[in-house]
Amino acid sequence: MLLATVIPYWKSPSFDLGPFHLELFGVFVALGVGLAAWIIQRQAERDGLDPRPLQDYALWGVGFGVLVGHWFHLLAYHHEEITSVWSFFRVWSGLSSFGGLLGGIIGAAIFFRKSKIPMAPYHDALALGVAPGWAIARIGCFVVHDHPGVFSHSFLAVNFPMAYYGGPRLDLGLVDCLWLFGITAVLFGLRKAGKADGRLMPLLALLYGMGRFCFDFLRATDLSYIDHRYFGLTPAQYGSILLVIYGVYRLIKPAAGAVHARKTQASGEKLPTA
Repeated sequence: MLLATVIPYWKSPSFDLGPFHLELFGVFVALGVGLAAWIIQRQAERDGLDPRPLQDYALWGVGFGVLVGHWFHLLAYHHEEITSVWSFFRVWSGLSSFGGLLGGIIGAAIFFRKSKIPMAPYHDALALGVAPGWAIARIGCFVVHDHPGVFSHSFLAVNFPMAYYGGPRLDLGLVDCLWLFGITAVLFGLRKAGKADGRLMPLLALLYGMGRFCFDFLRATDLSYIDHRYFGLTPAQYGSILLVIYGVYRLIKPAAGAVHARKTQASGEKLPTA
């Protein structure tokens, strides 16, 4: 017997603040970014690392994340929204979370290489911040219901309006958010136990990639505004495959990041700073 829907559909309000238009989605994204930055800095200090490069990287990460996230949204998911060259600069009109992740990675690669700072020692701290920060940002996806899923009467289903959505469905923003909070608990549990030093980043990539690949099969395909699919898979599923490959490869290889950081701390040697 199917369970009754327990999550009501709630239309997210928006606010006009003078010339600015504020959506709850943006609020949660900002909260997620802020939380991630704070945790990353605290964890880097715990590893004996200089947190200043992370502070300098913050603008690079946000800038590249927003820009590439918007471009990925247009080119991979909704190229029908490209009406002029200005479409590529109206970043507020649509963002892809996977594109934002890709942008953050690109920004990090450029910044750390340009600054001649080894990035590997910061991997654990980055993983511990990215997971909960991303989970908070996904709450924004849930409150605006921009990732409707298949019909469902499970306890995770949302009572979407019958007129357009046809009734209760899964909300993939909520599903993804819960998965990321679960991964966060695993990462911090391993951190507290002193296990998996230097391997938290590939573990995050592996766990999230596996979950996201499966979850995207639950996305709606019967609505007018849905994600494009290529050979039956969404762009995020192809990205998930790459995350899993990276995660497995890095977990097999010897970990050096956090171990190197602790040796540096013990010796009193200073890492390069930006």
